[in-house]
Amino acid sequence: MEEKKSPKANLENKKLMFTQIGLIISLALAWMVFEIKSYDKREIDESLLNREVVLDEEMTEITKQEEQKPQPVELPKQTTQLEIVQDDVEVEDIEINADVQQTEVIEEYVAPEIEEEEVVEQEIFQIVEEMPEYPGGEKKLLEYVGKSVKYPQIARESGIQGRVFVNFVIEPDGSVSNVKVLRGIGGGCDEEAMRVIKSMAKWKPGKQRGKAVRVSYTLPVNFKLQ
Repeated sequence: MEEKKSPKANLENKKLMFTQIGLIISLALAWMVFEIKSYDKREIDESLLNREVVLDEEMTEITKQEEQKPQPVELPKQTTQLEIVQDDVEVEDIEINADVQQTEVIEEYVAPEIEEEEVVEQEIFQIVEEMPEYPGGEKKLLEYVGKSVKYPQIARESGIQGRVFVNFVIEPDGSVSNVKVLRGIGGGCDEEAMRVIKSMAKWKPGKQRGKAVRVSYTLPVNFKLQ
């Protein structure tokens, strides 16, 4: 049994029309999509441009500095003293030659030696017309030495005793100087004898031809155990 088809139900005749409608709808949709994208792009670009302008203005305001006027610098005043010379006074021309040849030998400058004045030490006499004298005489000298000497403990424990000969100089003012031991016995006795001599009072100075002079004097100091 054959199926009967209605001519109205046949869609082959309307195939071209559906194709054109589909193509038109596709073009319309594509056009709408492009319009929307271009519009968004234009809006974004305008907003970005506006934002960049605002940032430039803000940065310009922050970095703007006031111009400072340069302060004047005071220069030191030069004081030049001029010597006025009359017209009829002749001035000698001084010629200075600073040219030196490479082969020319320049002598080294040597500062002049300053001669120091030699201090002439006064002569020390052994014997003079008036010999020096201890205040109160020889008796007072022996008393002073006997009372002032302290027996060293080492010499006492070691049984050391004897005489220490001390030499010294009596100056023109009566003071004692240049104290030294000519012969000692050790055990601390030599140092003790020098200490006693240095502690003496001023002597009456010795004189030669009425003038006070330096006189050498030697004194024995006794150390004896009892």
